[in-house]
Amino acid sequence: MEFRERVRIARQEQLSGDVFSIWIETDNIARNARPGQFVSVYSNDGSRLLPRPISICETDKNRLRMVYRTVGAGTVEFSGYRAGDTLDVLGPLGNGYAPDKRKALLLGGGIGIPPMLELAKQHPGEKVIVLGYRDELFLNDEFTPYGDVYIATEDGSAGTRGNVFDAVRACNLTADVIYACGPKPMLRAVKAYAAEKGIDAFISLEERMACGIGACLACVCQTKEVDGHSNVHNARICKDGPVFDAREVEL
Repeated sequence: MEFRERVRIARQEQLSGDVFSIWIETDNIARNARPGQFVSVYSNDGSRLLPRPISICETDKNRLRMVYRTVGAGTVEFSGYRAGDTLDVLGPLGNGYAPDKRKALLLGGGIGIPPMLELAKQHPGEKVIVLGYRDELFLNDEFTPYGDVYIATEDGSAGTRGNVFDAVRACNLTADVIYACGPKPMLRAVKAYAAEKGIDAFISLEERMACGIGACLACVCQTKEVDGHSNVHNARICKDGPVFDAREVEL
């Protein structure tokens, strides 16, 4: 069940050049959220009608944290708000992760890193965490209480030079299940790697969204099975995802 609330901003800080962390106070959204879900955040500027989908980074009782990158007018607007300001938020939305007790490999790339933090907190089994960056690091220290953390950077400034799979191979990391969020090339690699190793993989797809509730069909991905809503080989990322079994989607 989703809720639309006028929420109060508790705290906001800049984590890196274009990445911001914002904590909001909610009545129901935080208490009902699961790892991998997202919220739709509405602009206070009436000329911007569509909300911006932002993944849930972590929750704490009646508070919810979003970590986002400024990529357009809406997120730039959000980055200017301070404690005490208010926003309209709809959530929690989408289908999240369902962690179990198997040894897990958590892979986050770029702005796909934030949703892995709550998953790392809630996953009950052994976990290995690999975080991939272009250059500037963020959130990496916050993962350390929850498992072994490995870093990959494209420029080699920290950890393994390359992407998350370069770190996986360089450090001989293994697991029984993979949970991943990041850009599509990374998710293609996850799908191929899981198929090669014969293990389960659950991936969160990043996509532009309009309504955020599955009504407009603006965010779809190709699937092996026919979707009962559209009667074609598509699934709505905002409603049926964003988390999918990697075997079910074509990337």
